[in-house]
Amino acid sequence: MARCIIIGGGHAGAQACISLRKEGWTDEIVLISDEHSLPYHRPPLSKNYLLGQVDEKGLLIRPEQAYQKDNITLKLRTRVARIEPALQSVVLQNGERLSYEHLLLCTGSRARRITCSGNELSNIFYIKTLKDIEQLAARLSTNKQRIVMVGGGYIGLETAAVLNKMGHQITLLEQAPRLLARVTAPFISEFYQQLHQQHGVEVHTNTQVLAFTGEQNVTGVRCKALTQSDTAEQYFNADLVIVGIGAEINTELAEQAGLLVEQNGIVVNELCQTTDKNIYAAGDCTIGIEHHSGIATRIESVPNALAQAKTAAATICGKHQAVTSVPWFWSDQYDCKIQIAGLNHGYDNTVLRQHSSSSFSLWYLKQGRIIAADCINTAKDFMAAKKIIDKKISLPIDVIGNTDIDLIKQLSGRSQAI
Repeated sequence: MARCIIIGGGHAGAQACISLRKEGWTDEIVLISDEHSLPYHRPPLSKNYLLGQVDEKGLLIRPEQAYQKDNITLKLRTRVARIEPALQSVVLQNGERLSYEHLLLCTGSRARRITCSGNELSNIFYIKTLKDIEQLAARLSTNKQRIVMVGGGYIGLETAAVLNKMGHQITLLEQAPRLLARVTAPFISEFYQQLHQQHGVEVHTNTQVLAFTGEQNVTGVRCKALTQSDTAEQYFNADLVIVGIGAEINTELAEQAGLLVEQNGIVVNELCQTTDKNIYAAGDCTIGIEHHSGIATRIESVPNALAQAKTAAATICGKHQAVTSVPWFWSDQYDCKIQIAGLNHGYDNTVLRQHSSSSFSLWYLKQGRIIAADCINTAKDFMAAKKIIDKKISLPIDVIGNTDIDLIKQLSGRSQAI
């Protein structure tokens, strides 16, 4: 009997199990994960799970019985030591060797660690896995605590919003000149800074963390201002610190196996094939040419992980099902939902479509073509943006910005670029 091994128990790994059976793979499937839990939904970790609104069972992507029904062999709490491509086998850390006909890498990423002085102190937490959140939740008291959040990306902002809602005092530190600087335009950054400040979060941009202070537990954060007019040191008291400064991609197994790894990602084509004909990769750990933008990029999102897992499973089963969906993302903070369609890389113009102060969309254009949109509390604009980007439909700027015009109706009958 042939065997397909999947390494990684995230969204891509779990979806691959489902899709392999749907696509007709009848032989053995083995899912290997170094976590103690069955594959679970990650987005609720720093929101509903931290708030206690959902338990571990409620996080599961599939119950254990579903894997049993599909005859999936689960190897949890198991780490892979190395891949042997020439022998088509993987070696586990306990020495066990498993052969494969097809191998799918869904190795994902891990939280980037901060390297400043004092980073070994207790009460410094990261936000990535179920275990991370369990450790944080165990240290949160019902009393109001002073929490310093390091990092002004989506993970940091989502976590700050939840902890603020729980009644804690939040100070958010961001080294860049503005929040979300790497992924969005200044208008969106300013909106989110005001949103958090209105809820009582203390926000400091242009602020570099120099050291954590304390003896055993962290008690404060020493920082330096990075503006030209102000380079003074600052100090923030803290009962605990949470660090959300991005992710490091788990490419070590792929590199050891001799697969092509570039720009911190496992290189795959549109069918999720790596440079070894028997090895595939899907999810956050991959880099490939994005269908709509034509640029080589890594896409860290649940929808992309699911789409790539489906494609990899289809390819393994001898079918051609390239990933062509428009990249999309979302984030929930307070009562605000942002939905993002497309990639804004290289944009040279933006157009604002404002329904109200809390409902609007910002559209990104490159050489006159719409390439992305950030949609705040406006699902209709998000749906329109996905179709426009997917079909490469051209719309005049004054139409995009005019909220009296229904974009969905404008798109009716337009299925091709004009």
